[in-house]
Amino acid sequence: MESRAERRIKAIQGHLVPATDESLLRISTNPTAGEFFNGQRYSVVIPEKLKTGKWNVYRSALSPLKLVNSFPNHAEIVTLHDIFVHAVETFQDYKYLGTRIRIDGTIGEYKWMTYGEAGTARSALGSGLRHYGLQPGACIGIYFINRPEWLIVDHACSAYSFTSVPLYDTLGPDAVKYIVNHADVQAIFCVTSTLNTLLSFLSEIPSVRVIVVVGGIDEHLPSLPSMSGVKLISYSKLLGQGQSSIYPFCPPKPEDVATICYTSGTTGTPKGVVLSHGNLIASVAGMTLSIKFHPSDIYISYLPLAHIYERANQILSVYYGVAIGFYQGDSMKLMDDLAALRPTIFSSVPRLYNRIYAGITNAVKTSGVLKDRLFNAAYNSKKQAVMSGRKPSPMWDTLVFNKIKDKLGGRVRLMTSGASPLSPDVMEFLRVCFGCPILEGYGMTETSCVISSMDESDTLTGHVGSPNPACEIKLVDVPEMNYTSEDLPHPRGEICVRGPIIFQGYYKDEVQTREVIDDEGWLHTGDIGLWLPAGRLKIIDRKKNIFKLAQGEYIAPEKIENVYAKCKFVAQCFVYGKKISSCFCMELPTISFADWRNVTGDSLNSSLVAVVCVEPDVLKDWATSEGIKYEDLGQLCNDPRARAAVLAEMDAVGKEAQLRGFELVKAVTLVIEPFTMENGLLTPTFKIKRPQAKAYFAKAISDMYAELSSDAPKRML
Repeated sequence: MESRAERRIKAIQGHLVPATDESLLRISTNPTAGEFFNGQRYSVVIPEKLKTGKWNVYRSALSPLKLVNSFPNHAEIVTLHDIFVHAVETFQDYKYLGTRIRIDGTIGEYKWMTYGEAGTARSALGSGLRHYGLQPGACIGIYFINRPEWLIVDHACSAYSFTSVPLYDTLGPDAVKYIVNHADVQAIFCVTSTLNTLLSFLSEIPSVRVIVVVGGIDEHLPSLPSMSGVKLISYSKLLGQGQSSIYPFCPPKPEDVATICYTSGTTGTPKGVVLSHGNLIASVAGMTLSIKFHPSDIYISYLPLAHIYERANQILSVYYGVAIGFYQGDSMKLMDDLAALRPTIFSSVPRLYNRIYAGITNAVKTSGVLKDRLFNAAYNSKKQAVMSGRKPSPMWDTLVFNKIKDKLGGRVRLMTSGASPLSPDVMEFLRVCFGCPILEGYGMTETSCVISSMDESDTLTGHVGSPNPACEIKLVDVPEMNYTSEDLPHPRGEICVRGPIIFQGYYKDEVQTREVIDDEGWLHTGDIGLWLPAGRLKIIDRKKNIFKLAQGEYIAPEKIENVYAKCKFVAQCFVYGKKISSCFCMELPTISFADWRNVTGDSLNSSLVAVVCVEPDVLKDWATSEGIKYEDLGQLCNDPRARAAVLAEMDAVGKEAQLRGFELVKAVTLVIEPFTMENGLLTPTFKIKRPQAKAYFAKAISDMYAELSSDAPKRML
């Protein structure tokens, strides 16, 4: 008997014919069969259920009849083990993993390990773990930042059916201890610095049997009490033990668990996202329909490998035989690593792209009238060519843009952005300056990374593209926020995703799993989206990170923060507004003005405030131009004139971006300490931890509202 999905596909298939003109849609309607789907350039719309006939499900136009779950040209690749075996056989002598760090800790030119050498190390490492009694299914913790050994460990896990469990170095000891115990981790790979953290609570992680120190020397490792039952060895010793007795592979099945990725989130205890081999293969296979890498490409790895964005990039790179160079481990030296590696593919997040944008624009403004005019002439000319699909004059690159390209090594041909929204202005600016596509994508750990991404040929900005061919998307009504899938001119609602990329569930947490995956297999993301023409998805809001001000308006702070990120003074920004309870509409007794202000918050509850981490050089240059004396940057940040100048510039940027009046911040506090994972203010995906930021800046927030409160009577007069 045919399944519901098979009947649905058969019915649709009879109404489609291939397009004859490749410049048009990939598919088109069959005029003899009647309209059965709504074809758009990047997506197609199909009915969710044949009986109800509601046209609300979007799929990629690249694969409208079948959700991709394997590589079109390599159907035999169904697990991460398969994909690496394919790479080792196909790209045996090609460069794979590169590092600048020498054994003695000094920095030099990149030295490379080939795919074949990595394959040999993978076998030895997995055999070493089997030597210590670890069986298929055992969880292996990886507790260090990006370096070649991270990938070798991960490949060993895939080859011998172990489950890798990334441990975030920046989550703190308590979270690491929780994850190790929650996942029953049996072996942990660490470095010397993270070893000390593990040893501080070794007696509290009873499941651990082996600790392997990458870069460690056995003679220098501490002795552990025999009663601990834990073997402490160096990475090199484990390799040697494995090489002396190679175990046969124990290949996983597509449905087997490949990894448990614990998402730190912005609140609460970390949740373990269970991803199967099939999940990750489907996600990456879908992306190969639109993104092509080559063995000649070079990718720089510096985004956290414990995060799904970087993990998926690595899997895609392995499939194509790309060389992967690692940064030194210090983000402040990333530009030096880029100059040495000269990558062709650069993946990043808006936080860094915003800094690049601000650095270029500020340098142009301070370069003098002639250089300013030259840049603007070059930019406008090249922008017109790029937006119209024409080839720009090489003269402008020679005169202006090659110097900018050199900042990323001079050879970047493709840039990607993820983790949070990238301003359309910034994307357009970088496309012109670097002369290559910048593709923004949208995804989450629970969807094995990519939900949607931009097409390389699409010049429109301000959206996150069309569905990954491995999933389908629908928008679900959110009546409390006035979003419906019937909205005109654009359907709006909560983004829901279904397909082979959807995770297996939260580890040991059926309750939270049921909260996000409904009975029909749709994952509810919590993000609000709308469909633009041609089947492009645009993220416009978030169900969770919103609050309601006293006048009844809903605020999405992340959207506002992304606008203010373009302000020249702003390196980072945390926008805060006091929430008002939805049940506050009660009858109140007659009270005085002062008491009324205390109850409703008056200007407090109807105003936003912001904590701004400043760009030091920009603020110093401003102070010099204004003739303001100061002893240090901290004193300058506290100067009311500096706060006023920053607020005025933020107002100008906000109004230019058409923020509404209640979305403009009314007070700012300037700080010099960046928001980082180390101080607990950022997640590993560089999102602000809002509850933690509120607590961290509690006094500053209180002071800003007190200042606004004291000014309120003056404004009333």
